[in-house]
Amino acid sequence: MTEEWYVVAIVALLPLTAAMLVTQANPYHALVIRGILGAVAALVYALFGAADVALTEALVGTMLSITLYAIAVRSSMLMRVGILAGETIPDSTDLDSKDEEASHPATPILSALKRSLNKHYMRLELVTYPDDLALQTALTTKDVHTIWRTAESEATPTTYQLQTRVRRLYEILQGELPHTAELVYVNPADASVSETASNKSTNIDRSDSAEAH
Repeated sequence: MTEEWYVVAIVALLPLTAAMLVTQANPYHALVIRGILGAVAALVYALFGAADVALTEALVGTMLSITLYAIAVRSSMLMRVGILAGETIPDSTDLDSKDEEASHPATPILSALKRSLNKHYMRLELVTYPDDLALQTALTTKDVHTIWRTAESEATPTTYQLQTRVRRLYEILQGELPHTAELVYVNPADASVSETASNKSTNIDRSDSAEAH
């Protein structure tokens, strides 16, 4: 009986590791714990003489599943923000520089974005587009989650508008951005209808102009 205590100890790691897995908030830490859980399960199967099941668990249940989970987490825990190519926005990697923050009005907004996303273990990626039409199309076709626009006037300082099509992102960022940024939720379906109507109006205007000539 004494010789079997090590088996009992290893088996006891299964519910313990499973409990740690389901209570883990960080998805990257959860991947590591999932790998440990699979390794412990494979070891238990091997100890009970089920070598084929242990091999299957090690290859499919641990290695393959962890790889697929890692790819899914890496691609999904990301906020893509579309900006115009002419926008003067500082590099997101230099946001810790106080001189950069003092010299550019967009830096506090980027810093607030990164802080809010870091709370949910998400990353920020800026994607440039050549013109405003391409930027709006990217939001409508769901190539980006949010678009960044600059509103400048002589009466007010530089302000920015962030339009997002993801309700959850809107809830996360609401109240987290400085006063120089306006956060707007845009329904992709409404944006698509608006864009279609705008394109039809443009085509009609071009047709009328051609007939006039």
